[in-house]
Amino acid sequence: MTVLRLSGITKRFGPLVANDAISFELKRGEVIALLGENGAGKTTLMNILFGHYFPDEGSVEAFGKVLPQGDPRAALEAGIGMVHQHFTLADQMTVQENITLGTEPLWRPTLSRANARERIVALSRDFGLTVDPGAAVASLSVGERQRVEILKALYREARILILDEPTAVLTPGETDALFKTLKLLVAKGLSIIFISHKLHEVMAASDRVLVLRGGKLVGERLTADTDRRELAALMVGQEVKAADVSPVRSGAPLLVLEGVSTRRVNGAGLDAVSLTLRGGEITGLAGVSGNGQAALAALLSGTERPTAGTVAVNGSPIADWSPKAALGKGIARVPEDRHAVGTIGDMSITENVIAESYDSARFSRHGFIDWKAARGFAEQIIRDYDVKCPSPETRIRLLSGGNMQKLVLGRALDPDPVVILASQPTRGLDVGAVAYVHARLLEARERGAAILLISEDLEEILALSDTVVVISKGQVSAPSKRGERSIRELGELMAGHGEAA
Repeated sequence: MTVLRLSGITKRFGPLVANDAISFELKRGEVIALLGENGAGKTTLMNILFGHYFPDEGSVEAFGKVLPQGDPRAALEAGIGMVHQHFTLADQMTVQENITLGTEPLWRPTLSRANARERIVALSRDFGLTVDPGAAVASLSVGERQRVEILKALYREARILILDEPTAVLTPGETDALFKTLKLLVAKGLSIIFISHKLHEVMAASDRVLVLRGGKLVGERLTADTDRRELAALMVGQEVKAADVSPVRSGAPLLVLEGVSTRRVNGAGLDAVSLTLRGGEITGLAGVSGNGQAALAALLSGTERPTAGTVAVNGSPIADWSPKAALGKGIARVPEDRHAVGTIGDMSITENVIAESYDSARFSRHGFIDWKAARGFAEQIIRDYDVKCPSPETRIRLLSGGNMQKLVLGRALDPDPVVILASQPTRGLDVGAVAYVHARLLEARERGAAILLISEDLEEILALSDTVVVISKGQVSAPSKRGERSIRELGELMAGHGEAA
């Protein structure tokens, strides 16, 4: 039985054709994986399906009825639930209020609220999506917010569920639990469109794969009849080669934390953490979001000071710690959230690439910004990092996620930094952009930089890291060398089962 049919969907934004006559069907109890590079048209297509955008041509039909265009409520009433790539939560409301918003009156009896809470707790337990229903969304980490988005869709008992990168912040065990639950729901007739950049998840969770490139549907495969290599090639139009990691050549300690504790930052704070980053080495930090990664990233960025312990860069302890001091010591950062922290959306590319160094001698003359030098730097990054954009004066919010991340990376790596903080550097990127970011980080490693790679993607951690540590509840595990621990062992540490340093 066909539960969803998209027919000839075309969407244009001026001269850009985001979706070009796309048609496909979704069957009852089927899982379709939707793949494509950043900017391929996946999100636009799903926004049309969910009623956020009007198509220029084509129609959407759910359960035999054509949906009115541009009407999200009609999509919800038809049984379509969507977990958006960018969160749609009200920060000033609680988790429970966000999940139940629109399903019940805001003012309702205590018994009704208790029943809702009980159901949310049950869903959280069943899906391994731990979150406090009474917590304010504003206090949650990025990962916890994503869990709320998943729970919000599941709470509405959707018959068609659109999942956009739902496992980005889950441990392997939680991901397994989610997939098991989805399989149970599929067995009961739920149909799923699963958008992911993790090809191993696509292979594990889907029945059929659709590949978009340049706004067109360029490939359709039964999952059982394809493999990761073919799907990656379809996405980017050519074969994608994995990063070539040469043997490590560890240098001197460039950054040393000794017994460092901090306040809570988007979850846990650091609890007597000791960590050494060496030149020419990538240290991978794995962990479930909210366990202290944000505190460690804030510490290295200079936005958070230690409440105990010491921080030393190049052998010199730092007393007056600040963002300016961190930059002055040669610490570069690729922040976790490129939209909220890494860039200012309404500023130009040029303004964004000098945002952390506008007052340096490189871009400042007698107290005034040297815009010629700034534009030259922007043009250099655009050229060297293959950024697709109209000009250096383009507002950065108009770029795709991959191109925005390339600019952030270029800003961080030029000139050559001593220490690089790379926090979730490939989150939400397609396979081609991921390979590009990995290659650049490995080049910095070869030049002798010490790199801290914070990632919730264990495959990324294991592929790039020379040393691996796990953070749980603000404490860091003993380090292990490449290959010493399996994904399952690391997953157990991420879940809090195992030793702390």
